[in-house]
Amino acid sequence: MQKSQQVEVSVFQKAKDDNYYCGDSYFYKEVDGTFICALADGLGSGKYANESSQLVVDIIREYSTLPLKLIMKKCNESLFGKRGVVLGILQIDLETQEYAYTSIGNIGLMTITADSIKKRTIPQAGYLSGYERPVKIVKDRVEDGMIFVMFSDGVTSKEISNSYFLHKEVNHITDTFAYLYQNKLNDDTTLIAMKFVAGDLLIQFKGGFFLRMRIVLIK
Repeated sequence: MQKSQQVEVSVFQKAKDDNYYCGDSYFYKEVDGTFICALADGLGSGKYANESSQLVVDIIREYSTLPLKLIMKKCNESLFGKRGVVLGILQIDLETQEYAYTSIGNIGLMTITADSIKKRTIPQAGYLSGYERPVKIVKDRVEDGMIFVMFSDGVTSKEISNSYFLHKEVNHITDTFAYLYQNKLNDDTTLIAMKFVAGDLLIQFKGGFFLRMRIVLIK
């Protein structure tokens, strides 16, 4: 598990049939009050699937501060003449405590609140291949302790409904998934668990005193 400033991240990934190349590529980064995570799955498997998914991830890495629609457009343009990909991108504004998510194809996203309420985001059908496509963006609030689980199509709906996804630690989620399923997977598989932790805000008053406040969004 890797911890950034306000989002804890743990990743499980396994290539199909233990191939050298995995068709899935991912990227995450937290900087300047924004967290971004992307998961791309190249169509098919092997070297050329990896080539396309990694190309898309490199584009997102370079343009991670742009709005989601522009990022998607640049990713799509980069794939002309190459094998297509399905793609999901999550952005969290850590200051306003809102998130935005967009996806093309079967990259799934599930949110779990601190009260163990699950919600699945329905992906938009299709894939990116260089031709213009409409982009749908889902926006919502993010709460302290909320967990996001992003996954490629190697993870089934039955597996994602398991109760261990209600665990509060992201490394427990990925470790349990690996323990239960890594020897049963028949496709490139990536599962990314992320937990938002409300940060501390340090305020200085004129008298030289400091107050450390917990940032908690009240709906």
